[in-house]
Amino acid sequence: MRCPFCQSEDTQVKDSRPAEDGVAIRRRRVCPDCGGRFTTFERVQLRELAVLKKSGRKVPFDRDKLMRSVEIALRKRNVDPDRVERAVSGIVRQLESSGESEVAADEIGRLVMEALKGLDDVAYVRFASVYRNFREARDFHDLLGELKGEEE
Repeated sequence: MRCPFCQSEDTQVKDSRPAEDGVAIRRRRVCPDCGGRFTTFERVQLRELAVLKKSGRKVPFDRDKLMRSVEIALRKRNVDPDRVERAVSGIVRQLESSGESEVAADEIGRLVMEALKGLDDVAYVRFASVYRNFREARDFHDLLGELKGEEE
């Protein structure tokens, strides 16, 4: 692993432990050249995934981008970071275990909306407003009606 500080390729692992409910390994590393310390995470990747955009373009799946999208929807909401991590890991597992190497961007959005509905209603509405491309207040009203109908 290359040192992020001095770019040396000779770093040493000082500590390893399971992370994210055992689906990742957290490693503390130190660079013998500059003394810099940093953390890396290793995750199992079942297959290489590509995201098929609406435009027809294919881009590599990026777990970090998925996490950022969820975090933006959850900004300033009091949700346990471990629950967020589990939700994102669950989405990734669903995508990888689907058997497909290409997944439509709409499918990822649908899975994120399902996960956010279980985490926080406000984040769900925030994400839906972008995902469904809301254009007027009526769109919010309709979505809130759907939410209210599911609670009854």
